[in-house]
Amino acid sequence: MDKTIKKVSISCNASIRDALRKMDEINQKLLIVIDGNKFFSLISIGDIQRAVIQNLDINQPLASILRKQIKVADETDDIEIIKKEMKIRRNEFMPVVSKEGYIIKIIFWNELFDTPKEENKEKINLPVIIMAGGEGNRLKPLTNILPKPLIPIGEKTIIENIMDKFCEVGCNNFYISVNYKAEMIKYYFNALQNDSYNISYLDEEKPLGTAGSLHLLKGKINSTFFVSNCDILIDQEISDIYEYHKTTKNEITIVAALKNYYIPYGILETSKNGLLQSITEKPELTFKINTGLYIIEPHLLNEIPENEFYHITTLIEKIRKENRKVGVFPVSEKSWKDIGEWNEYKKYF
Repeated sequence: MDKTIKKVSISCNASIRDALRKMDEINQKLLIVIDGNKFFSLISIGDIQRAVIQNLDINQPLASILRKQIKVADETDDIEIIKKEMKIRRNEFMPVVSKEGYIIKIIFWNELFDTPKEENKEKINLPVIIMAGGEGNRLKPLTNILPKPLIPIGEKTIIENIMDKFCEVGCNNFYISVNYKAEMIKYYFNALQNDSYNISYLDEEKPLGTAGSLHLLKGKINSTFFVSNCDILIDQEISDIYEYHKTTKNEITIVAALKNYYIPYGILETSKNGLLQSITEKPELTFKINTGLYIIEPHLLNEIPENEFYHITTLIEKIRKENRKVGVFPVSEKSWKDIGEWNEYKKYF
């Protein structure tokens, strides 16, 4: 089998977890599922996310969540037909499959299009609130001098990387909540003069937690909006998160990363009197981790106390206890980067 084909392929006998791990390893969100050396199906990150949302066990066989209807190219297809199909579906690649079921080749997006796939994203144009008022204690001593939002990632600051991701889907209106070294943040953006950013500031006179400053938006925002920490990067199509939020009619949607932990020991389950019930040898456990990115409905601004220290998790718990709708949208482990943590930040150097 061709090396390129092998790289983006996975066995139909693999688990959902295996597919998720491979997507992270090769930085692809679409895989070819093979049976031996023959084409079997396609699996996308969206397929896995729907399975996780349905609370399916990710250790079960991959074949259990495969779609019945998929689109691949036939060896007789004209390149313009393939190009049209890829543009409609915005596929990362299109496999060309022979009548006998063998994969002849793979055609990647960048082979057919001059523009990145991201430029074809659906535009949603929603406000974005970025919580940038904290002291960034996890990144000291850097944050003794620079506010955390202005710490560089490549050729731009952390906050610009976050904002550019939203700009890709037409979200250009930003509200930046500031407190610690606020004047330095404002000066930076005034000097930058980037026309892609329409910025307003929420000035915290004192630290207000991860949601307290939202009370300053009462009467200013009347649409669904995003809230993001200022030290996270999410490699996920923003429009997909919004579509889930809108379809499920959540009041809040939390974006969660599927974090895997390998336990190198046998795990024992016991009953009363210490009697052994089961042994699980060296399990791999998966947890949904709060990434710090949310979608919120505007009426919830009325539930934020005025000028009080208030965390967004307090609001989430309040809504959940009242049996109102809080949704969770999963992304893969490596699709979330917590740049506010030293070990993660150092990976960029």
